[in-house]
Amino acid sequence: MSDFPRPVRARKADRQAMLRVDQAGEYGATRIYAGQMAVMGNRHPMARSISHMAAQEERHRKHFDAMMAERGVRPTLLQPFWDVAGFALGAFTAALSPQAAMACTAAIETEIDRHYAEQLEALGDADPELSAAIGDFQAEEVEHRDTALAQGAENAPAYPLLYGAIRLGCRAAIALSKRI
Repeated sequence: MSDFPRPVRARKADRQAMLRVDQAGEYGATRIYAGQMAVMGNRHPMARSISHMAAQEERHRKHFDAMMAERGVRPTLLQPFWDVAGFALGAFTAALSPQAAMACTAAIETEIDRHYAEQLEALGDADPELSAAIGDFQAEEVEHRDTALAQGAENAPAYPLLYGAIRLGCRAAIALSKRI
């Protein structure tokens, strides 16, 4: 169930929380990919895919940064924590195996797809600019999930446990970043 109100009733404070959590999530994603690349390096066969996804996440983050600045929305106070936690999660999963790195992406992007869908439902037609950005970015997040699955995410060691734990952590990060 969404923490946001139903369509057309998305208040300014709700839209600010959406921007705050979305920017934090995109920032965290860039840090996860940085951690994965630090462990796997540029020569790994998955490096091209990871670099491509990281570049898209960076573009998303910059877009949300600009929207936050225009609208006077403060970033989450947890940003320094997401910096370290994101990098650590990326490095840890890459150190487990390349498939575990892809399992991390699959888990996170599954949650982000769900999260963005809830936001779009809550927004209705209240903020066309934010809705357009979320819709565009959601399509790329689904692409990332599908890429991760195609590159063996489900072959990761203890995949169901890893996938479930990362999804749970992602939901917690979303909840915290909305408010703090």
